[in-house]
Amino acid sequence: MKTILYGVSVQFKMDLRSNTLLVTCYAVPLLFFLIMGGIFTSLMPEAKQTLIPAMSIMGISMGAFIGVPPSMVEIYATDIKKMYMANKIPLSFGIITLGISAFIHLMITSILIFIFAPIMFHAAIPSNIPHYFITLALFIIVSLTVACVLGLGVKSQAKLTMYSQALFLPSIMLSGIMFSTKLLPNTLETIGFLFPATWGYRLLTQSNPSISSYFPLCIFFFVALFISIGFLKKIKSE
Repeated sequence: MKTILYGVSVQFKMDLRSNTLLVTCYAVPLLFFLIMGGIFTSLMPEAKQTLIPAMSIMGISMGAFIGVPPSMVEIYATDIKKMYMANKIPLSFGIITLGISAFIHLMITSILIFIFAPIMFHAAIPSNIPHYFITLALFIIVSLTVACVLGLGVKSQAKLTMYSQALFLPSIMLSGIMFSTKLLPNTLETIGFLFPATWGYRLLTQSNPSISSYFPLCIFFFVALFISIGFLKKIKSE
């Protein structure tokens, strides 16, 4: 446990020096929140009711899908992997420390949005705050697990950028955070269900969802976890 905590501490400090992570976890999501929060609430006053979950989903999706995978490629597609193996450090150590560190970053961004949205844009505060943050934590974990699939499965940074964008853009365009999914053609609305953001947004905008409402996110988690373990075993054998 001490080793993991030390690893997370080191990773967290490294993340703060990483331009990519600072941009994707803090700068862009918070700038998007500041600009679009004002636009949304001015043009559509009803957007105040869902501004906090919508901006949080956007920030988490960007940080997880755009910011985290490149850091994983730096570990598992370079000599850092050989260093792990030479020192008999489990390859999963890098994922665990990076994942916990990223979780903290994304939660900080979400908390900042939660605090400042009501102050700056008179956004509605979720009625069930404990449920909101539990669901938010679950969504972050699921998003990071999906990010592991990208980070472990793609070795080229150029290809990774393409795949990350292909996952991120539909996540924010088809999930309902930008505009109601009822405005989408039926085909695009159906495609939106293939992304965790759609289900996360639905859960975050409900005060007391049923247990079955969590099943889709759980499915995403276990499928992504299974695939990630497979990729990790493949990397270890290379």
